[in-house]
Amino acid sequence: MDAVLRKKILKVLTLALPAMIESLLQTVVGFVDTLFVARLGLVEVTAVGVANTLLAVYIAVFMAIGIGTSSIIAKHIGAGDADRAREAARQSTWITLVAGLLFGAITLCFAEPLLRMMGASGEVLSQGVLYFRIVGTPAFVISLMINFGNILRASGNTVSPMMISFWMNLIHIVLDYVLIYGIIQFTGFGVGGAASATVLTRIIGSFMLHAAIRHSPVRFSIRRQTNNRDTRLTWEIIRLSIPATGERLIMRLGQVVYLGLIVHMGTEIYAANAIAENIEIFAYLPGLGLNVAATVLVGNALGAKRYQEAYSYGLLAAVISTVIMSITGVLLFFMTPLFAVWFTDQVSTADMITLAMRIDAFFMPSLAIGLVLAGALQGAGDTKTPMYSTAIGMWGIRVVFIYLLGVRGAMGIAGIWIAQGIDLTVKATFLYLCYRRLFRNLLKKRFNP
Repeated sequence: MDAVLRKKILKVLTLALPAMIESLLQTVVGFVDTLFVARLGLVEVTAVGVANTLLAVYIAVFMAIGIGTSSIIAKHIGAGDADRAREAARQSTWITLVAGLLFGAITLCFAEPLLRMMGASGEVLSQGVLYFRIVGTPAFVISLMINFGNILRASGNTVSPMMISFWMNLIHIVLDYVLIYGIIQFTGFGVGGAASATVLTRIIGSFMLHAAIRHSPVRFSIRRQTNNRDTRLTWEIIRLSIPATGERLIMRLGQVVYLGLIVHMGTEIYAANAIAENIEIFAYLPGLGLNVAATVLVGNALGAKRYQEAYSYGLLAAVISTVIMSITGVLLFFMTPLFAVWFTDQVSTADMITLAMRIDAFFMPSLAIGLVLAGALQGAGDTKTPMYSTAIGMWGIRVVFIYLLGVRGAMGIAGIWIAQGIDLTVKATFLYLCYRRLFRNLLKKRFNP
């Protein structure tokens, strides 16, 4: 291995590893949060679950805005234009703030009808409305926290968000326990306490992230520093964010539809699939971290007009992700029987979980390539191609094949995960071909203006 390649690998991993750890911390705290609420009872955990399904849509939109922001900031930093990167950070903050306030108003006014639409009723509805209003009304806190994290990562700083996530998780766990169950003479607030702990932690996290930005190359003032507002930059952020938002919403809607199909296969299959998806989350973590690295490095190199370097960084991140996630797939194949018994004592359900994970193990390379090349394309400013790949994969393949194999073919959980694997393989192939074509066209324009 030559010195140049070693240097590139180190650069990719330096960005990716903190992002992986941050994702792991978020996953772990989600499990702990669910565990605390579950101890209150089935009504409470169901209410929080339904409310979080709607909040996931909010978060998906805020993250989509961040994709457009990340691409622009990375390109301007690569081009050595720190002022434009700061202006992009400032404008994205205003855009996410407005979006957060809008979603907050929707939550305050329509929390109950939205949860009724999700099928909640009785005590589940009552507890769900309480949780949803407390967490969702200050949605601007969620939007700012996500935006500040994206700004730091786009500037090449993935360590600060990781460390802040670590402290947020500790704070969240302590507040969760105290506000849900109480301490000494304080009896706790139950579901309301869980919601309050989440909001307080996000407020603290937002301040910590903003403080980190103030000591970074992309530090900015929320107020305009000049009278010449660059509306082109505003529209560029919006232009890149709209397809990314569309992708997230297409994915969420598709999940609602195919989960509805799985419900019709039976309670045991549905439960086994849900547990398998929770286990699979850990397999995603390397790909998510390398997705961030690909976005930043491709954007930086393109901003500096180093097209060949940008192309190679995207492919290198995909190769590293494939190697790591293939190893993860091998571990899943052999270790899932041990993991499954943590979640259920039903032998037949554990066997289904094991079968699902062993099928999934064969498709880990496709999952790795798809995750990373989507980030590389977004770093290059192409947010439409990932949206098309999600639309084709989710609606043209996954939903259709779950119905054909799982429902009509009576293959049960095997049909579900084979359908997912076909989707991942087609998506990875499509993204790779589009990635090659994008850079082939960029190089043609460079040498044949």
